[in-house]
Amino acid sequence: MKRFFLIILLILISCINVYANPKEVIKTDGFVIPTNKWKDKIKIDENFEVNNPEDKIIIIYNHGSDGNDVKLKHCFWRSELRNWAQLAGDKINGKEIMVYIHCQGQLEGDLGAKLGKVGMWMKKWEGPYPGTSKMDRRVEGNLKVVKKFVDLGVPKKQIFMSGHSCGGWATLRLTAKYMNEVGGGISLMPACFWNLSKKYKVKKVGYQKAMDKFHKKYPGMAGWRQEQIDIIKKGNAPVLIFTHPLDPYEGLTSDWMDDVPNFKRIVVSEKKTINGKKCKIAGSNWEEPLKDAHIIDFADCFMHYHKLIKEYISSRL
Repeated sequence: MKRFFLIILLILISCINVYANPKEVIKTDGFVIPTNKWKDKIKIDENFEVNNPEDKIIIIYNHGSDGNDVKLKHCFWRSELRNWAQLAGDKINGKEIMVYIHCQGQLEGDLGAKLGKVGMWMKKWEGPYPGTSKMDRRVEGNLKVVKKFVDLGVPKKQIFMSGHSCGGWATLRLTAKYMNEVGGGISLMPACFWNLSKKYKVKKVGYQKAMDKFHKKYPGMAGWRQEQIDIIKKGNAPVLIFTHPLDPYEGLTSDWMDDVPNFKRIVVSEKKTINGKKCKIAGSNWEEPLKDAHIIDFADCFMHYHKLIKEYISSRL
């Protein structure tokens, strides 16, 4: 009997390890090494080297965040880089795409340092934000990376800011104020203010009612979010944005983007399929059905939009 339980335990541990591989955490900066297939192993080159920089297109990719204004112990999931590994190495107008991942989990905002991980979600915080936020520091950090690439000889117009979730929001923030420093921006599921669509039942009660409740319950956070939206709208930067109505974070709260003339917003399907293809995400067998629309850009179906992304980059060159 003991032997039987030991065998079961070993099987369970084995299953956990197999499942953990796609979720492996990456805590560094570096270039995503191109792959030929979506299921290929993802590797990162940590050397900051760019040969023939005038013939390269650099995409700086920023991760999301499960803590709005505080330090994190991780940056990227290896599984989220699979689509970027497919784009890396492609050429546009004879120039090769290089994807550089930028880890900023170690950053912290002044309010996060003061109140802790959930502090800003406390009703007692009325705003405005005191000091420098983590989002501002992420923007500053990206500008430093852009400068490093420019110093290597990469033309500014060939450097593109990108990111998922909070990284997508950072993309909107940077391009709004510093569009002259980069060629463009590609924002994926931009969100950095909790799961607003799901928490406040936007689909059921409507946008205005949901946002009124959000402002009443968390006035500081709501005001801070609106302040950033105003900055982004005023910037009117020519960026490519992907959103999904089933995204529990900002899926049904992103229509304000349609009022920004230079935004090119793509609403990714209405279901967990793209162009008729069911979305599969990396899992125990690399083919688990997508459950969370917020990470649809991690799924294999999102490769449908690679052509559009390259067309956008070409238009900015």
